[in-house]
Amino acid sequence: MSNDKMTKNKYDLEERTAKLGEDIIRFTKKIPRNIINLPLISQLVRSGTSVGANYCEADDAESGKDFKHKIGICKKEARETKHWLRMIVVNCPDLREEARKLWVEAKELNLIFNAIIHSKKKKN
Repeated sequence: MSNDKMTKNKYDLEERTAKLGEDIIRFTKKIPRNIINLPLISQLVRSGTSVGANYCEADDAESGKDFKHKIGICKKEARETKHWLRMIVVNCPDLREEARKLWVEAKELNLIFNAIIHSKKKKN
């Protein structure tokens, strides 16, 4: 992949949030299925894929208020994704490094959505 394409994708939130969801799905396939992990996997897939779905909805928002609301959901789902990754690592410490990469991406997205919300508040 060229540097131009990598840089473009880094700032393309629709692509970036979709990739987070895809990476979460691939990651969860590596988690052992047991009574503790099953609900954690379910929660992680829900929050991790919801970031992108809600970003698509925000991108098609019908009003500024609707946009801010949907971006707020993106922010919360990204934060929740960090939480579920942390819980999975407690039960599967061998997945720590891969989970950490996903956690960092979820954190960065959370910060981006937070900045978007704050910039919208300043304009209103």
